[in-house]
Amino acid sequence: MTTDKDISTFCSLVRSRSKENKRAISTLSMSDNVTIGPSFSILRQELDSMVRVIYLLSLDSIPERKRMINQTLNGEEWTVKTQNGKERKITDREMVELVTRLHGWTLSVYKFGCSFIHLSNFHNYLCENPVNLLSVEKRKAIISHMKQYHSYPFDTLEMQEVWRYIPQIFDKISSNLDYYVDGLLKNSHSSL
Repeated sequence: MTTDKDISTFCSLVRSRSKENKRAISTLSMSDNVTIGPSFSILRQELDSMVRVIYLLSLDSIPERKRMINQTLNGEEWTVKTQNGKERKITDREMVELVTRLHGWTLSVYKFGCSFIHLSNFHNYLCENPVNLLSVEKRKAIISHMKQYHSYPFDTLEMQEVWRYIPQIFDKISSNLDYYVDGLLKNSHSSL
């Protein structure tokens, strides 16, 4: 049985991870060396926390929400009962798709961040601009988002330029995460 203390512990865990990520982003952004890959990996971690908290808030069943929180605190993966009564793992994709329906920008940031977590051609960013691997539509959407929310002054996406905005991007995700954690503590999903 999950208690209010468990919910508080879960929220504290999320906030502790966020604080650690903030320290890491700050350290990386003060470096004279461009650290694009690790910076995007940290952004992806922060977004992962936000996706999970929003997913919990989207559940209509408070007992189900508490059960999943308990699974986290017990080191278990989140599961859901199928129609035939068996349990199956909830995938990251499911959570991201739900959050994307609520917040359209989430999927593109999440996928872009995954490119830096998993070894890929995106790690060749010192030789080639990995943004060029994205479709023209996705690049335009990212530029538009960057201009709207981060005062990005450019009409192109060069990783050296985008890297300078990572602290701002992180702060935006982190403040949104904190807002949703507050909602979880208040046991409300009206903030969606």
